Amino acid sequence: MIDALQFEFMRNALTAGLLASIICGIMGSLVVVNRIVFLSGGIAHAAYGGIGLAFYMGWPYLAGTLGFSLTAAMIMAAVTLKAKHRSDTIIGVLWAVGMAIGIILIDLKPGYNVDLMSYLFGSILTVPDNDLWIMVAMGIGIVVLVAIYYHDLLALSYDEEFARIRGVPVTLLYFMLIAMLTVTVVMVIQVVGLILVIALLTIPPFIMEKYARSLLTMMVGSSLLGVVFTISGLWISYAFDLTSGASIILVAGLFFFLNMLVQRIFSSRKKKATNPDLACGCDSIFDPQRRQNV
Repeated sequence: MIDALQFEFMRNALTAGLLASIICGIMGSLVVVNRIVFLSGGIAHAAYGGIGLAFYMGWPYLAGTLGFSLTAAMIMAAVTLKAKHRSDTIIGVLWAVGMAIGIILIDLKPGYNVDLMSYLFGSILTVPDNDLWIMVAMGIGIVVLVAIYYHDLLALSYDEEFARIRGVPVTLLYFMLIAMLTVTVVMVIQVVGLILVIALLTIPPFIMEKYARSLLTMMVGSSLLGVVFTISGLWISYAFDLTSGASIILVAGLFFFLNMLVQRIFSSRKKKATNPDLACGCDSIFDPQRRQNV
């Protein structure tokens, strides 16, 4: 992997991956604790409409995609606040319509065929210097906002009613959260693609949720896990000539299932330690109280 860093595109890929990992660790933690994974998926797939619009109009990728995605995301956010019982249906519709618009606009672009696979599964090896600087600016903006509103976001995430009592502007804060999530999704699509972006947003926080004692610890741990997944995935893709985005998510998925296996083993041992009947294989019928009842 070290020798690969002599190439500029590999250095850019590593930088983009690390930026995406840190931001996904922060925003992914908020996604997991607020239970808005499905909404994140809706934003990611609706963003494809922005990709198609950007290519059709000849706009820069980030400008066109971000504008379209923010519009769709604000509609989804309003729906989840005003009509929660119908939110999954409406998000699903916007999800499908966004992708359909993107595909049709790309088809209508005269004399131009964009590589759809690069946006479905990521194009981390082709991230240019300009986009890196934009990702840095977006990342700094998100970190600063989360730092400023950390306690309000914490209250919103775990007890919305308590947040309202404290005078937190819950509705405005929720829209800000969705806007930051949209920026994250658009940024990370370049790294792992819109199909895999939800995995990078959710797998590290899901793993850390069981071990972290605070939201801040969860964010830091998730970011570090994302960095490990990104570096490992890039090394695998370089060594075996595989798609980078898919390799990163494959590593994350492997850690996910290993974590579940380890938790199940420890949970089983804990149950045996607290229940002597299970530990020795004895039937509870031999318990004097149970025997009396029988």
